[in-house]
Amino acid sequence: MAGDSPDNIRIPSHFSGKSKASRNGDQSRLLLADEDEIHCAVLARALQRKGFRVTVAHNCRAALAAAAEYPPEFAVVDLKFPDGSGLNLVKQLMGMHKHMRVVVLTGYASIATAIEAVKLGAHYYLTKPANADDIVEALHRDFAATSAPIREKPLSVNRLEWEHINRVLARNNGNISATARLLGMHRRTLQRKLSKHPARD
Repeated sequence: MAGDSPDNIRIPSHFSGKSKASRNGDQSRLLLADEDEIHCAVLARALQRKGFRVTVAHNCRAALAAAAEYPPEFAVVDLKFPDGSGLNLVKQLMGMHKHMRVVVLTGYASIATAIEAVKLGAHYYLTKPANADDIVEALHRDFAATSAPIREKPLSVNRLEWEHINRVLARNNGNISATARLLGMHRRTLQRKLSKHPARD
């Protein structure tokens, strides 16, 4: 099975075998997109035990290829990839499968990014580390049903810049050149900023 999958996508055979029934009572297909290979492997096994048929991708291109070849009912998407923004990936996935339920994972929680992800079609967001139980609960929950956490202090300037850049990038469908022009920034400068993890607050 793994030999028939797109490049850079790991779909171990034991991830798609029969296991416990999911909350929907069947083998729902789930796309797990995260650049951290070790984290993906652990989480994929846990989600498989919850009853999902898990497809793993470690970059945006691989995630889109997997979603096209193996249309998922659910997706768990990180916000940072080596080849693009998780916000833009959410937008493209929802464009491909409008009924997909998407949960966004972020290691840098903020209301601004979460709201932007929801605007693009995500159903909920979770802060890392999130376990399989957290994810399953979030996949079956609507964002509007609960209140988002309120920050006790304002975001740092560096954090605000990172979030603004990623929002503009998502609105330009991941086009680096177009984003750089809108931001009045040199393309190489933008690429350097995108390659960095956002500042922790």
